Amino acid sequence: MKLWFKNLIGLLLIIVSVITISSCENRNTDIEAIEYTKDEYGLKSDSLNISAKYVNNNATLTDLLLPFNVSYQTINNIVENSKNIFNVRKIKSGDKYTVYTTKDSSKSVQYFVYEEDPINYWVVDLRDSVSIYRSQKEISKIEKVTEGTIENSLYVCLEKQNADPMLALKLADVFAWAIDFYSIQNGDNFRVLYDEIYVGDKFYGVGQIKAAFFKHKGKEFLGYYFENEEEKDYFDENGNSLRKAFLKAPLKFSRISSGFSPNRLHPVLKTRRPHLGVDFAAPTGTPILAIGDGSVTEVSRNSGYGKYVKIKHNSVYSTAYLHMSRFKEGIKPGIRVRQG
Repeated sequence: MKLWFKNLIGLLLIIVSVITISSCENRNTDIEAIEYTKDEYGLKSDSLNISAKYVNNNATLTDLLLPFNVSYQTINNIVENSKNIFNVRKIKSGDKYTVYTTKDSSKSVQYFVYEEDPINYWVVDLRDSVSIYRSQKEISKIEKVTEGTIENSLYVCLEKQNADPMLALKLADVFAWAIDFYSIQNGDNFRVLYDEIYVGDKFYGVGQIKAAFFKHKGKEFLGYYFENEEEKDYFDENGNSLRKAFLKAPLKFSRISSGFSPNRLHPVLKTRRPHLGVDFAAPTGTPILAIGDGSVTEVSRNSGYGKYVKIKHNSVYSTAYLHMSRFKEGIKPGIRVRQG
């Protein structure tokens, strides 16, 4: 009798244990099922109000945050804590920013997100103290091949192939040391393997060119991208770097308006005199590139040359860049510049 009773008690304990374990497992499953979704900035925003806006002309960080009742002291803390992350004085018109606030009556700001571009952004976390960090949206790459024969211009040819015309600038970078892209002519043809970059499902731009072929004036040029821990550059089919001592031209796309000549008719003075340089016509604001590595020896303004920069490349060669619309920030005598 005692043995039977003990067995019954043991069986009941086993059943209770199984029920208890099963119940615990069910509760754990329910807890794990509660997941908060994250938005495009990686923030858990389900329980927050979200206000996305664009920066107005001449707006400052204070202009962006005061309407959300962020105090001057907090804004000052953001400015101080962001110095090594982002210069708030570089906030510019048209950039997107997003403010996250609580849904209660206080409408307290929890996060402030500022987009520098469609990929890069910085987040100000105001939940406890001021915390700031940079991040990037998730991007994807699709490998594509585009080819064509030029009938009008490289831009037009790319548009006909439904390719981003900015691919033309990328191609110019690959073959900058071998091809004068301002002298591209009808009948030239190309084939290029490259990445297209997407942010979510939106096209962002042209990524890395992986390989390219260009036939110009009957001559064929090949370029293959290669990188390792020591370098990254383009090489030809024999493994030789495409990079040379000097670029073919200081502008990616332009036309020669006046060439080098020992006896040129001056367009204004109508007298013949030497023209010991090459004039390029390009829209105002077009970047001007150093054709080779070197040191800036002169930065000046004068009536004859306008805005003028001179670069010494080595003991033999120097180049001068004249009639510019403005100087790049930081250009001054003594600084080193890189080709391109």
